[in-house]
Amino acid sequence: MQKREPTGQDERLEGSIERVTFHSEESGFTVLKVTVKGEKFPVSVIGNAPHLVAGEWIEARGRWTMNREHGRQFQADDLRAHPPDSLDGIEKFLGSGLVKGIGPVYAAKLVKAFGADIFDIIDRESARLEEVEGIGKVRRLRIKDSWKEVKEIRAIMTFLLAHGAGASRAYRIYKIYGDQAIAKVSADPYCLARDIRGIGFKSADVIAEKLGIAKDSPLRAKAGVEYMLRELTGQGHCGVPREELAAGTSELLGIGRPLVDDAVEAGLKEKLLVEEQVPGAEVLIYPPALRDAEVHLASLLKRLMQGAHPCPAIDMAKAIPWVEQQIKLTLADTQKQALEQCTRDKVFAITGGPGVGKTTLVHAIIKILVAKKLKVVLCAPTGRAAKRMTEATGLDAKTIHRLLAYDPGSGGFKHTDKRPLEGDVFIVDESSMIDLLLAYHLVRAIPPSASLILVGDVDQLPSVGPGTVFKDLLESRCIPTVVLTTIFRQAEQSAIIRAAHEIRHGNLPVQEKDNPHTDLFMIHMEEPEDIVKRVVQMVKRSVPEKTGLNAVEDIQVLTPMQRGLLGARNLNVELQKAMNPRSESIDRFGYSYRVFDKVMQIENNYDKEVFNGDIGIIARLDVINGEVQVRYGDRTVLYDENELDELVPAYAITIHKSQGSEYPCVIIPLHTQHYVMLQRDLIYTALTRGKQLVILVGPVKALAMAVKTHHAHARRTTLCERIRQGLPALA
Repeated sequence: MQKREPTGQDERLEGSIERVTFHSEESGFTVLKVTVKGEKFPVSVIGNAPHLVAGEWIEARGRWTMNREHGRQFQADDLRAHPPDSLDGIEKFLGSGLVKGIGPVYAAKLVKAFGADIFDIIDRESARLEEVEGIGKVRRLRIKDSWKEVKEIRAIMTFLLAHGAGASRAYRIYKIYGDQAIAKVSADPYCLARDIRGIGFKSADVIAEKLGIAKDSPLRAKAGVEYMLRELTGQGHCGVPREELAAGTSELLGIGRPLVDDAVEAGLKEKLLVEEQVPGAEVLIYPPALRDAEVHLASLLKRLMQGAHPCPAIDMAKAIPWVEQQIKLTLADTQKQALEQCTRDKVFAITGGPGVGKTTLVHAIIKILVAKKLKVVLCAPTGRAAKRMTEATGLDAKTIHRLLAYDPGSGGFKHTDKRPLEGDVFIVDESSMIDLLLAYHLVRAIPPSASLILVGDVDQLPSVGPGTVFKDLLESRCIPTVVLTTIFRQAEQSAIIRAAHEIRHGNLPVQEKDNPHTDLFMIHMEEPEDIVKRVVQMVKRSVPEKTGLNAVEDIQVLTPMQRGLLGARNLNVELQKAMNPRSESIDRFGYSYRVFDKVMQIENNYDKEVFNGDIGIIARLDVINGEVQVRYGDRTVLYDENELDELVPAYAITIHKSQGSEYPCVIIPLHTQHYVMLQRDLIYTALTRGKQLVILVGPVKALAMAVKTHHAHARRTTLCERIRQGLPALA
């Protein structure tokens, strides 16, 4: 191609990519340096494309432009890549790390052995790769599988970008739909919003419009109803009134109510939705899975309450002094009452705030049950809560997910009513954070002859997932319950615990400015920018220097929201910058992942046995092969770079994500810009995550707003009413 001055007219360009200057995974916007025949130096080409690598051959259609800052550029309206055909280009392409199992060294070996036929060899005769020294069966299969993935994922990326959608979730689409991805999305683009985490309805709707699906299409209306119901259940509701569902869908889609009403009726007819009125509750529309979970959980709990308790009769007059001697503590009257009841009632609940002796009571219960030769099974919703349970009791505690054991073959848990767990008494800690579906699966797997003890703090935030199971059980007044209220002397010395109880009762805690030994500090600051700087300074320097705590592993920043200047996302950027300055990294999905970064898993991954909320430290990066190793406690988990959308930085996390965890030090930035989230249970939960030190930073007005706002967003559930059916209320 001859060198030309910018003309603004449509032209074509071909050449080999020298380097990729910039690429956005989400939009596909790309800046390339391309070697073009007839051009003395590589030219700048800009356009939208899947992730490209050096060595590839591109064909571009567009026009030459002159940019004031960057000079002469080729603006591509259509940009297509092809595998290179020159040996130099092939070697660059294969050595880029795009194909797993091949780095620069093996790229040179493969090109030397097979020349320009290497791509056909990988496709059709991959066994021949083992002719190359250092390539055995394992590496050969990895190369073959990765090459297939690369081609499929690029095709999906190209399809998404051509239809106006971001391409960053192409790998996840491929993993779920395989080589049928484009056909499936073309037939029903709304499947992306249903099945792919990270792709919302609006993105799917953009593709649908490009594919010619009309705004008033029944397919679009039906998909909109399903999406709106998922959004509402994502806020914790198990069901929603028809009017709220229909009105929300109509506003979302910009279509009239008759179309939406028809879509609701179609969903009910096809059993994609269930409408029901439970006595004592309003008429609600449910996703079938949540409705069934409520029905079956209520039924299973009623069944579990029946029959003889597995614990033989106990003389409490002798048992209580014995157990007090064993644990070297004196029990309060309510603890003694609970001790007696939990050996008599097959389903039993224990609740209370911090410092009231829940852990002591559980320890005492276990001592007596074990002495009676009963098999006690301990579990909790999170790994950190299970670890605390183990440390407090001396018995092994598991997460509920690990206890139930995932079965990859069936896609469900191994332990169900058909293959129940083994045990006489099941004790579940942090019960307030168990959502409806997990509660159903757990209770379903408990044998009918066993007993169940649920321990939790009903005033904490409800579960991240749908439902308010623990609260519903207590409010039903059908489940025997003990509420612990006495704050023990040692706990009462903690300003954290005193403040938590003040907040619990709707009172603003008093700052103890004259107490040099206080474990709670409130730092008044008005400007969000100043709060960010102060939080970073405390995490990096002042708190570790004064307390000896490890800045990464012992200090946790908890914030009400993800977005905004004081949201988890921005705080993580600032904290990473200060705590782990730029070094070698893998940049994916808007984050930089570096060795020693603190990260959090944000979805359940049963294959890797890591679950939503698990926090780990990046132990190793392999930039060439695109792999990240994360250490969770005493085990290490390997992630492909395409799976990194399951991980987010965790120097700062939302308060919701901190449920079930405790940290030596907690720093909580609060501001009135968080007003939507400022609620009593939120600040109460955040405060009670700190074991040794809690620091609140922000205007006192923000704390006051949170303390005054109680049950602002009550969840719609009907588990309480379902439990009440056929059971007498307790006095």
